[in-house]
Amino acid sequence: MYFYKNNLMVPQFKQEDLFEALEQYDAKDFNDFDYGVVRMDRSGKIRAYNNYNSELAADANKDVIGQNFFTQVAPCTNNFMVAEKYSQFEKELDETLDYILTYRVKPAPVTLRMLAKSSSENQYLIIRLKN
Repeated sequence: MYFYKNNLMVPQFKQEDLFEALEQYDAKDFNDFDYGVVRMDRSGKIRAYNNYNSELAADANKDVIGQNFFTQVAPCTNNFMVAEKYSQFEKELDETLDYILTYRVKPAPVTLRMLAKSSSENQYLIIRLKN
């Protein structure tokens, strides 16, 4: 379940093996995705943040690499519904949530997909605007 954009095979938001697919991409490849990708380490420090997120947050591509996503970039997600899910999973996290992002922008209804596995040092927050 992939689609092609700029000759890049892009996994779909709802794809069952999305975590494994994302692990295969370099950070620059995420800019061709039609949804937001935040790759973080286990502490929430951003390793990759694509253009979709920059446009959604209206932050003009500011450098967020190395910042904590939940406390420095999007504190509106630093709660039991989002950030706490990452700290409480045991083996795997794959949860989808309808949410309203409110930090720095007009409230934006989105669908979040939270992905993590105990076997990886990466975890992902996938963001898609609701139509």
